[in-house]
Amino acid sequence: MTKPIDKITAHFRSKISGELHKLHVKEWDMDIYYKGTNTLQEESVMIELAQKGKTIEALVETLIIKARNEDGTKMFKKIDKATFMAEADPQVLIRVCGEMNAVSADETLENAEKN
Repeated sequence: MTKPIDKITAHFRSKISGELHKLHVKEWDMDIYYKGTNTLQEESVMIELAQKGKTIEALVETLIIKARNEDGTKMFKKIDKATFMAEADPQVLIRVCGEMNAVSADETLENAEKN
């Protein structure tokens, strides 16, 4: 008999192992790959910062957590946060994170509509 927790984790594993989305960032002359889903632990980091009024810092964390190379490896490290905060164009960063988060929201809506 399958336990409820096994069904929950199997569902999440199928989402997290899904295809990578691709976003071309013209200003940075690069492609960023990302998944539409994060772990709850990753989400909690971003939500906690946003609730503390640290919206831009939450967006930087979003980029660090979500951005991947084409092979799925992480594009950025935690240490890159200071550089983003001081030397990245805020408008581009906001747009990129917004587009990545829109895909997450679209996938959530699609799944809700299926049920």
